[in-house]
Parts: sequence; structure tokens; C-alpha cells
Amino acid sequence: MVIRSDVMPGRAEAGPILPADLGPPAIAAGRQSLELATRYLTGLQDARGWWQGELETNVTMDAEDLLLREFLGIRTDEETAAAARWIASRQRADGTWANFHDGPADLSTTVEAYVALRLAGHQPEAGHMSQAASWIRGRGGVEATRVFTRIWLALFGEWPWAELPVMPPEMIYFPSWFPLNVYDWACWARQTIVPLTVVCSLRPIRRLPFSLPELRAETQPGGGGGPSSRSAPADPWRAVFRGLDKALHGYDRYVRRLAPVGKARAAALRRCADWIIARQERDGCWGGIQPPWVYSLIALHLLGYGLDHPVIKRGLAGLDRFTIVEDGPDGPVRRLEACQSPVWDTALAMVALADAGVPPDDPALVSAARWLLAEEIRGPGDWQVRRPALPPSGWAFEFDNDGYPDVDDTAEVLLALRRVALPPDSGHDQAAAVARGLAWMTGMQSRDGGWAAFDADNTSRLVTRLPFCDFGEVIDPPSADVTAHTVEALCAEGLGSSTAVRRGVTWLLRAQEADGSWFGRWGANYVYGTGAVVPALIAAGVLPGKPPIRRAVSWLISHQNADGGWGEDLRSYDEPAWSGRGVSTASQTAWALLALIAAGGQDAMQAADRGVAWLTSTQRADGGWDEPQFTGTGFPGDFYINYHLYRVVFPVSALGRYLRAAA
Repeated sequence: MVIRSDVMPGRAEAGPILPADLGPPAIAAGRQSLELATRYLTGLQDARGWWQGELETNVTMDAEDLLLREFLGIRTDEETAAAARWIASRQRADGTWANFHDGPADLSTTVEAYVALRLAGHQPEAGHMSQAASWIRGRGGVEATRVFTRIWLALFGEWPWAELPVMPPEMIYFPSWFPLNVYDWACWARQTIVPLTVVCSLRPIRRLPFSLPELRAETQPGGGGGPSSRSAPADPWRAVFRGLDKALHGYDRYVRRLAPVGKARAAALRRCADWIIARQERDGCWGGIQPPWVYSLIALHLLGYGLDHPVIKRGLAGLDRFTIVEDGPDGPVRRLEACQSPVWDTALAMVALADAGVPPDDPALVSAARWLLAEEIRGPGDWQVRRPALPPSGWAFEFDNDGYPDVDDTAEVLLALRRVALPPDSGHDQAAAVARGLAWMTGMQSRDGGWAAFDADNTSRLVTRLPFCDFGEVIDPPSADVTAHTVEALCAEGLGSSTAVRRGVTWLLRAQEADGSWFGRWGANYVYGTGAVVPALIAAGVLPGKPPIRRAVSWLISHQNADGGWGEDLRSYDEPAWSGRGVSTASQTAWALLALIAAGGQDAMQAADRGVAWLTSTQRADGGWDEPQFTGTGFPGDFYINYHLYRVVFPVSALGRYLRAAA
């Protein structure tokens, strides 16, 4: 067995080098660890049946919340001070802010955090502010920030609206077959783009009580050279879309000459408002995520919806559910979650407890199953644009996101429900719900045989070329992790020989990387993708001895850390040298173990022994694990998440399957 002891520059060792031959002691320790972790996980369940761990992101959520409240005129001193304490606590020694734990500094995040602290009264002469401003100028200043950051600055007169890319609200009229229609964007992007077309067409300015000359590149000789000034590789499409943007600017200038607003523009703005309002959820959110939420509130407010209008009131009140307030050494600390994941967390927790040997009629599993069954989505959604004849079903990620069920959550829910035995008088038709979910999930298969998260065949790359789209994924193509979870769920229901599964397996085999791993779209990164795909392929009947499986095993073994665990830094999305490399974490070690245990074989199980030993040696006394690292992915390369429950549910699953295999 090959044990890698080399580390990336700046990477710390997570523990001692463990012997390769652990044998029965690892099994005994694993059993004790599993019992402790199972009690801990069960204790985290809400009395209503669900689990929900915090989704920790970066400080742009908190900065933009303060900017939203400033724009609407509802920012309070108490909220501002509490949010500023959190933002300031995340600043690093060099004056910057990053997008994930121990990650590189990010220019746009640092600019937004700086502006939020200015709102809280932090003066530019203060040491931590001066240091941040100097770093910003040295990286190109606000001129080099992403489009979304410059939109926030434009709202307050700190960036010219005319220098932003144009997205006209008239695009709301484009039919679904027309290029660049709103349904060519992924669901999270279209819900953001539509309100932004309103905001950017109305071009409001509400001045801050200060200006920001200290963040301009030209204020420091030799500054500049930020991302926007770097020469890009030759791309014929780039010139095409630069021309398109120039034409849209011309169209926008023409529309603005009409007094006061042309009839076509006014009608388009009304259509956008109707589109936005139709997609507000019961709790006041849009899509259950922050970006469309804040821009929808701003857009509707600009269109005349007052703060006392029910839509606006419901939207602002809904933000409270996403707000976490804790006591800090200097006063309350306030932060926002970008999203919440109770359905996902609950399904993963149920699978974990079942893997740990909890009986299917256990009260914890029964109450969770009842809650999940009540969360099935039976109404229409944007996914019907591509699948109009498919009967609705499925599960979403959040408490309230009834317009956007997703395939990944649906697959995990189906895997969880089959591990539970509801009593006959439960009041739920579990079999009917499972049948509906299976039919919907299968029907969301894309033409190429894979599955994406929210839409089928959402693969038009034209929208990715627009100058407006310089941040995050804006389309939703099939991915290895979602396809793997779907294949696994279908196989668990006895559909392993179905055409859908065979096409899915073919897609997965084609998607394997040359080194034997799989890319992870929604988790970091190749460890996540490989940890999802190998169990799915085994469930679908691919023999453990086949080359794709053994190549995946070899990749995992070669990337096992000297301490026995696995880790992968989020920089692997941008820098291939980080692939499978990083400080060992509980969640990523568990993902590797799930693949190795499914594949089997002496080499895989020896590596699994060492991985289990790492888990047992790093477990806390209460049964959980510490994991400050971010191992979840929102947008590869741009936005990441620390799912606080990942550090528990995946180790419980891995330990349970390990002990079953050892038996």
C-alpha cells in the first residue's frame, strides 16, 4: 500500500503517522466511536423530526445584509454593531477576508466587508481599515472587483451605472427556445438575473454617509493590475459578446431618451415584477437563498412596493429565520446563513443512523420520515419548462422552496425513506410518495444520460459568455455527484437494470478523470465526487474488480494523508496541484471511506482501517468532530460552504458501513 507523506506548501500535519496494519483494535475503537457519534447525532434532532446544521459561508452575506438595510432605510445601530463584530472577527492578519477557512484573500469579499465596517463607524484611519484599503488598492481597487460588487457600489453612487454590463428587462419576453432566455440560466441564477434587470435599468442612487476614494486604484501610484486588467486568452466568443454588450448599451441609451419610461420598458418591468412575486415562497424568501432574495426586495421596492406592502414585509421578516445571533466578548454577534438545508440534513442523518444499525421503527427515524413525507412538493415549478409532461413531485433543500425541488435532495430522501418502517396508522402513504419521487427523479434525466441538480438539459453555455456573468456557476449541467446519488437511489428501489440507470452508469464511466477520480460539483471536490460515484457504480452492478473501480481505489489510497485521513483544499477547483490534497477532515475522510468500503479488497480495507483510526483518534468527547474547513461547494471557484452537520453524518455512515464490512 502506498502512503503519501508529502504535503502541499503551507499544509499542516493533522496527526501522527499510523501503522498500516491496525486489525481488530481499529474495529473495537470504531464500534465505540460509532456509539458515541450516534448518540450525539440523535441528540441534535429537532422535536418536530428534522435535523438542521448551520451553513457557514463568507462575510459577504453579512455585508450585503447591512447594505440592503441601508438602501431601504431600515438599518439599525444594534443590527449594524452586531454584524460588524462578526465581520471584523473574520478579518485576517493581512487585513483581508477570504471565501473559506484558510483560503486565499478575495478582493470583492474584502471590499464588501470594508464598506460594511465603514457603515458601522469604523474609520479609514484605523489600523485594520487602513491595512485592508492598502491591500485592495494593490489588487486593482474597486475597479477590479466582480460585477455584483460593483452593482452594490453603484446603488450608493460609488460606481457609475453606465460602466456596468447591461441586461435589459425586456429579456423576460424571450420564449424558452430563444437564445439567452431566462430559463437558459440555472434556477439560482435566473432568480437573481430577473430582479437585477429591474435594478440595473432603473439605476437608483442612495448616497452613503461617506465616500470611498481610499479604495480606488488610482489613489496609489503603481496600484491596479487587478483581475479586470489581466489579458485574457484569445476567445472569439469574447469579442462577440463584447459587441453584444456594446449594442445593449446603445439600446439602453435609446430607451432612456424616452420620457419618462417607454411603454415597452414599463411593460417589461411590470412583467418582471409579476415573475418575481410569483416565485416568493411562503416564508418570504426567493429560492431559499440570499442573492435572489435581496435583489428581489430591492427591485420590487424600486417599482413602488413600499416597506409596508405584504410582499416586502414578508420578505424582510423571512430574513430573521436565516439570522444567527450569539453572545460575544464585546456584545452580540450577528451573522446570516446564505441558505438552510433541513431536508438535505434530515435525509443524510436518517441514512447515517440506519447505517449505524438504528432499527427502522426507531422513533427518531419515524418522526423524521413523517416530516420528510410532509415536505414533498406537489406543485408546479420552473423545471416544467424543460419537462412539461412530467407529473410534479420531489423534495427541495430548504424549509420553503416549493418552486424548486432538486434531484439530489430527492435521491437522498428516497434513500432515507426506504430505511424506515412507518406504523400502519402513520397517516402517510409512504409507498405512493416514493413512487412519485422515483418517477419525477427519473424524468429529470438529461439527454446525455446524467442528472443535474434543478433542471434538465440546462447546458447552454451562451449565458456564461456574457460580461454580466463573472461570478459563480450560471448553468446547471449534469454532475457526477448528483448522477451517482440518483443511480444509487434507483438501484436501491430495484431499478438497477432500468434504461435510466444504464444510461446513468455510462455517463459516470465517461466522466471519470484520467487519474481515476471524479469531479465533485457540490462538495469538495474529487474526494467528494469519488466518494459518491464508487458506491453508486457498485450498487448498479459494476464489479469491484473492474478497472474503473480499482483506479478510483488507487487514487484514494495515493491521496491518503500520513495521519490516515483525507482532505482536499477548495483551491483544487482552480489549481490541479491541490486535487485530493489538504488537511484531513472528518467529512472528507468519511467520503473516502464510503468508496473504499463499497469497493472492498485488501488494499482498500487496509486504507479504510487507517481512516477509521483517524476518525476515532480525532473524535471529541461529546461524539462530534471539529471541522473549521469548508467542504461544501456552492459555486466552484467562487462560493463555498461549511455544512456543520457534515462532520457528523458522514462519519456515522462510514463507521457503520465499516463495521458491517468488518463483520
